[in-house]
Parts: sequence; C-alpha cells; structure tokens
Amino acid sequence: MLTAPQTLLRERLLKALSVPAGPSSDYELNSHVPDNGHLRPAGVLAAFDRQGRLILTKRASGLRHHPGQISLPGGKVESFDTDPTAAALREADEEIGLKPSQVEILGTLPPHRTVTNFAMTPVLGLIRGDFTPVPETGEVDEVFAVPFAHISDPANYRIERRQWRGDWRAYYVAPYGPYYIWGATARVLHALAVRLTA
Repeated sequence: MLTAPQTLLRERLLKALSVPAGPSSDYELNSHVPDNGHLRPAGVLAAFDRQGRLILTKRASGLRHHPGQISLPGGKVESFDTDPTAAALREADEEIGLKPSQVEILGTLPPHRTVTNFAMTPVLGLIRGDFTPVPETGEVDEVFAVPFAHISDPANYRIERRQWRGDWRAYYVAPYGPYYIWGATARVLHALAVRLTA
C-alpha cells in the first residue's frame, strides 16, 4: 500500500511521463560528439520511498568505472534480462537489497547516452512498504535518500565544466549536502525535473 506522499507523487510522476521528450546525452552540452558505434543497453532505477525520497548510491571507491560517484542503482542489460527495466530491478536487488516485488513500476524516461558508451534507460518506481538498504560489499559504499523537493526543482541544477581527456566538458550538477550529484545521474534527474514542471 502506498503512503499519502507516494500517492501524490505517483500522480505527478505519471503526468511527467506523459510529457513528450527525446533522448538525452552526456555530450549535449558539448560541441564534440564522438562516433563510438554501438551503444550497450542499460537500466537504472529511480525509486522513491515511503516519504517520497529518491534512493541513490555512492559507488565504491575501488570500482574500475565511476568510483565514488553518486548514481542510481542499475547496470547493463545482460543476456538473461528481458529489457532495461528487468536489468534495473535486478541490479537494485543486488546493489541495495531492494526486491523487485516491492517496486511499483510507473514507466521509463527516454534513454540517456553516457560517455562510457551505454544507452541508459531510467526506470521510475515507487517502493511499497518499509525498506532498509543493504549495500553490496565492494560495489556500493553508501545508500542515501534525497528529498523529492530537491531533485524535482530545475533551479537546484547548474552547469559546471572540467577538463576530461584533453578537452573541456560541460555537465549538470545538483549537489545535496555532502553528495555531489553530477554527470549522467544529474542529467536524467534534470530531465525529470523539467518534465515535472511542464
């Protein structure tokens, strides 16, 4: 059963999902877009808890890709996954202990192209009942929640720049307390925030 905040949130998210939008990209704020060939499909889960807060992870510092970064639970679509939604649910179970049966799927946002050559599909969902995260050792250093009011307000996002592979790269950021939310995660959340205010 959904809480009152989740019921209101459900209506807002479903309305946002009905707003037309195209795919996004890590390169859209930059002039140079490399031709990297085939993009690998992936799914990430944007799940909201009983208080309407978004669940995010801080990736383990020892990981090869994106160590220490803030991310949505998820990963690449494996051969046994039926689609990006299945991959997102499977990875959320593995990474933070969120069982697929506890998630009500509302829909998906358009795929986002990452600099690591993935077509990442954000999956929106609501967590039924209480949820106590269990971070996967070696993969996740921390699991935390961000208020809906923070991620849903476009004013909380800004564009920053840094040098990457010999060139300047621009990207979205949406810092929250000690957490520096940026890159692909900030970009897809910004896209959601824009649709929520449309």
